[in-house]
Amino acid sequence: MKRIVSGIQPTGSINIGTYLGSLKNFVKLQDQLPDHEFYIFIADLHAITVPKEKQFLRQKIKELAAIYIACGLDPKRVNLFIQSEVPAHSQMAYLLQCHSYMGELERMTQFKDKSKKQEKGVTVGLFSYPTLMAGDILLYDAEYVPVGQDQKQHLELTRDIANRVNNRYGDFFTVPEPLIAEVGAKIMSLTEPTSKMSKSDTNIKSRIELLDPENIIKKRINSAMTDSLGTIKFDQEARPGISNLITIYSSITGKTYEEIENIYDGKGYKEFKEDLGEIVYQELKPIQDRYNELLNSKELTEILDNGRENASKIAYKKIMKFNNKIGLGRK
Repeated sequence: MKRIVSGIQPTGSINIGTYLGSLKNFVKLQDQLPDHEFYIFIADLHAITVPKEKQFLRQKIKELAAIYIACGLDPKRVNLFIQSEVPAHSQMAYLLQCHSYMGELERMTQFKDKSKKQEKGVTVGLFSYPTLMAGDILLYDAEYVPVGQDQKQHLELTRDIANRVNNRYGDFFTVPEPLIAEVGAKIMSLTEPTSKMSKSDTNIKSRIELLDPENIIKKRINSAMTDSLGTIKFDQEARPGISNLITIYSSITGKTYEEIENIYDGKGYKEFKEDLGEIVYQELKPIQDRYNELLNSKELTEILDNGRENASKIAYKKIMKFNNKIGLGRK
């Protein structure tokens, strides 16, 4: 059985950038690829490269699990689990560290960016977490990994490590390929449309979160940065603001950029933004309703228990085989 693996860190509220770029695509994939198994996890081990308050982290883990299901993941098709509840992820990370090189990790763009922002107190975990990410993928012999543009470098490292291990011990890991959505893969900030929409942005007006109420959603759309031209035309380079809003519109409705431009030919930003605000709200309302049903339910607990058991069986077998390849243990 072919497998697809991916995960998201539980470090903040999920915004529409993550939803349209990742979660919505997961839902499409589970329907488009009936012959694949899906392993989707809450990446809580990745979240602790910077220390988090205990109760905050646990709440975010539960919230993210509920969001996953509320967004349309089918527990009958997808194994949803919490990363730290499958110990093989930590074990595989160390084994892969022993097959990785300092120079490779030092070149990781995200590590360089984050370490510059922190300046001091940079943890070893922040430096080495690409090997944990590689372990997340290689444990399950994933054929495909849905990634955003900013994660392609990490997937390339995963491929390099997999090939290195295969060359050293014989074919053992499946070398994964990226799955990147053509539209909606990168939603930009509403206030700085040349930067990616981020949950860590200190300006709350820069994003719409999945659990935002109707008035906030529409207010953020109305105040989103555009330009002085006033026409609804997609031009990512010259007109990033309106192009970002058109991308959001297209990602939700399925309409092409050209179709959207034709709909608003001769119309201005006011009407376009009013319509987009309603489109975004109608997309998020069913998600919010389902999320509230799930959050503290027995149903969510059972989904996570089942996902953990299914993932653990595969991950444990892979770790034991890798230990044997390397020469660990008594056999």
